[in-house]
Amino acid sequence: MILAIPFPDIDPIAIEIGPLAIRWYALAWIAGFIFGWRYCLMLARRSPWKITRDHIDDFLVWAIIATMVGGRLGYVLFYNPGYYLDHPLQIFAVWRGGMAFHGAIIGLVVAMAIFARRRGLRFLAFGDIIVAAGPIGILLGRIANFINGELFGRPTDVPWAVVFPRGGEVPRHPSQIYEAGLEGLVLFILLWVLATRARALDRPGLVGGAFLVGYALARGTVELFRAPDAHIGFLPGGTTLGQWLTVPMLAFGLYLVARALRRAG
Repeated sequence: MILAIPFPDIDPIAIEIGPLAIRWYALAWIAGFIFGWRYCLMLARRSPWKITRDHIDDFLVWAIIATMVGGRLGYVLFYNPGYYLDHPLQIFAVWRGGMAFHGAIIGLVVAMAIFARRRGLRFLAFGDIIVAAGPIGILLGRIANFINGELFGRPTDVPWAVVFPRGGEVPRHPSQIYEAGLEGLVLFILLWVLATRARALDRPGLVGGAFLVGYALARGTVELFRAPDAHIGFLPGGTTLGQWLTVPMLAFGLYLVARALRRAG
């Protein structure tokens, strides 16, 4: 008999007042932006590129809009384009779920580029500060995914396997927790060390490149344990769409790291 951990009885709705229901996932987004904003303010004080508190404060609204719009459009285009082509109004039904991290990153990069140009900031230097806070939101978001019982892992017999309500009676990897640990906590520590101990903010693009490389490696690894989306399944060679989407991130991240180190030398 395979032992498994019962799924914790946590209501996805954190606060409910009459018809108003606030979910843990929404609170994770809000907390991620608040903590990320405060962390960016701290890093801005260490940057030699004249990035001020006003820049960080003003970009907060840009970041919220860009990640939400980019995340939604990324899910529509990457994960289920056929369905949304047939049902275009469902693109706006965000309350039914469907956000893609890779789309959120694209949206954020576009917003950073426009904002930096309008404010006369060095794009890569500004981007280093913003993306350094990314793992905070990832950590909280993946924990919320676990609470929702979504994005669970593949069947397994490891002692810490969890039986998810939406995953049948089969024990599965708690891949959301793996992602929270690798893409969130570990990546945050790595970028924190680079930014505050290795003076990586002096080399525009180094922190941003490290983020892309670190996330790509972490996500590519966790995808070995995470169940692919049911309507997509496995791709050639047993790979997943999540792994394929990390390839350009890895390539561009390596380029940014090499570029920053070369120019610093």
